[in-house]
Amino acid sequence: MTNYHHPYRADSRRMAEWNAFYHNEEEGQEEEEAELSGGDYKVSGRDSLVFLVDASKEMFIKGEDGRPSNFDMTMQVVRSVYTSKIISSHRDLVALVFYGTEQCKNPRNSFKHVYVYHDLDEPGAKRVQEVDALRGEKGAQLAAQTLGSGETSLGDALWCCANLYSDIKLRLAHKRLMIFTCRDNPHEGDSVKDRQARTKASDLKETGVFIDLMHLIKPGGFDVSLFFRDIVSPPEDDSELGLQLEPCDKLEDLQKRVRARETKRRALARLSLSLGDGINVAVGVYATAVAARKPSSIRLYRETNEPVRSKTRTFHMQTGSLLLPSEMKKAQVYGRKQIVMEKDEVDAIKKFDDPGLFLIGFKPMEKLKPHHHIRPSVFIYPEEDEVKGSASLFSALLKKCIERNLFALCRFISRRNYPPRFVALVPQMEEVDEGKVQITPPGFNVIYLPFADDIRNLDPPRCPAASQTQVDKMKEIIAKLRFKYRNDAFENPVLQQHFRNLEALALDMNEPEEIEDLIKPKVDQIDQRLGPLVEEFKDLVYPAGYNPETKPAPKRKTADSGGGAEKKPKVEVNADDLRAHVQNGTLGKLTVPVLKDACKLFGIKTTGTKKQELIDALTDQLGS
Repeated sequence: MTNYHHPYRADSRRMAEWNAFYHNEEEGQEEEEAELSGGDYKVSGRDSLVFLVDASKEMFIKGEDGRPSNFDMTMQVVRSVYTSKIISSHRDLVALVFYGTEQCKNPRNSFKHVYVYHDLDEPGAKRVQEVDALRGEKGAQLAAQTLGSGETSLGDALWCCANLYSDIKLRLAHKRLMIFTCRDNPHEGDSVKDRQARTKASDLKETGVFIDLMHLIKPGGFDVSLFFRDIVSPPEDDSELGLQLEPCDKLEDLQKRVRARETKRRALARLSLSLGDGINVAVGVYATAVAARKPSSIRLYRETNEPVRSKTRTFHMQTGSLLLPSEMKKAQVYGRKQIVMEKDEVDAIKKFDDPGLFLIGFKPMEKLKPHHHIRPSVFIYPEEDEVKGSASLFSALLKKCIERNLFALCRFISRRNYPPRFVALVPQMEEVDEGKVQITPPGFNVIYLPFADDIRNLDPPRCPAASQTQVDKMKEIIAKLRFKYRNDAFENPVLQQHFRNLEALALDMNEPEEIEDLIKPKVDQIDQRLGPLVEEFKDLVYPAGYNPETKPAPKRKTADSGGGAEKKPKVEVNADDLRAHVQNGTLGKLTVPVLKDACKLFGIKTTGTKKQELIDALTDQLGS
């Protein structure tokens, strides 16, 4: 469908706004794919995260075998979250509060033994540097001088955190508080302080704050039931693991646990899954894996270094008056006539049905082939808040599909006025690792199925068949090079270098941190694993003395006997064909080298080498 302005035409600059207002089917599909693969999404508020860290003496005791102290591990995790927030979601708010300190620093110093190191605000380079100052042995010394270790009142600390939230005038979409401690009984049996802490934790949870416990390793074990079981929030839904019973003794485990809790799931869409006969299940559509991209560049005003916003306006070509979107039309040519349509008419033509999933039937899993996966899949999970009973019915459907090894075939319309697609709902059970952190969630993976014309039949090139000996030798090589692939084991070196450069620039570092390109093959390790297998395979396949790195010498044609016979021009057409081209006026179809060779063949001298000059010379000679 073509863009059409009546009675004026659009230039290329105005076409951008036009296309932004009128989306055709192809543009809509591209936008959907970009969104599902990690495009920008609109949110109703900002996320906030408060780190509440125990500053008691027990937190600074170094671990066994040279392991860092619990305080040092916590500071490394806080720094990691700060830097990731700066890169991925810089508008989120983060705070760092210490409790059990000797010194106090909070609004009006109302709470003793509570030190607000960072109040709720957007993370920045200065904050990362201040957290870096608390790491290592020097950081422990600075913490002892600045914070110190004193009495503990977790109730006062929670009250102070509640004040941080109440002082924020921005709208917060998600509020989370993480407690880092290695003491399972912080008040040492003081029932008054225990009761105050439980009361304040209950008040926080009623205001929408989720409280998590990141308990660390403690000699003799960490008993959650002594105090913290009543402090933390219950699971947000059935998929949440709730309170972790095992404490963290490794930095990697603590980082994984914090990342799993800190990352808030955002639904790309909330739709209904229709099972027939009026039975609907409310589901949310999620992108479980998104492509990492460089952030888009921001234009700055060169004098003040402030961000510049660009606005596009469309004007009438003749009168110069400003045009509104309602004054622009869309048209399609049918029978040499231009049919002009309004935007509502275009939307009505494009609409197939309301957004949602409609169950068609079930098929065995073996019917789903790898080549059916043509674009990134999405994930659906029940939304109990939308329709009561969705979680139970969804769970029953998931369980039966797994038991019978079936996938559900559905019609899927992701958004309003989007074309329908056939999808396969592939069941997936929940998996957790040794640290009880969820690896894969329970639900259905939505696989977009291709249409018939999306699959092409290719004729594979015919190559000489390999002998059984060669095949067996290659199988040995493949068996030696096999390894278990993990998607988190390989990072994009271009992105990593880009963010390292930004980090070095923001933190005033002399040079960026070196990165290891994990994509490059480990040649030494490969050679050690294979041993003589490579040479044995080359002896079976390639001729003796074959070296793939050297180029073969070009073949030279020997001259006729008598020494240096004159080279004749190579002509692709003969004299009769040339005369035919002259008579038909089709000399222009021949290439310049062919025309030059034809002039040499007939002994025609030309003053120039351009194609038209060669054609004129041949026409004058052969046309007479």
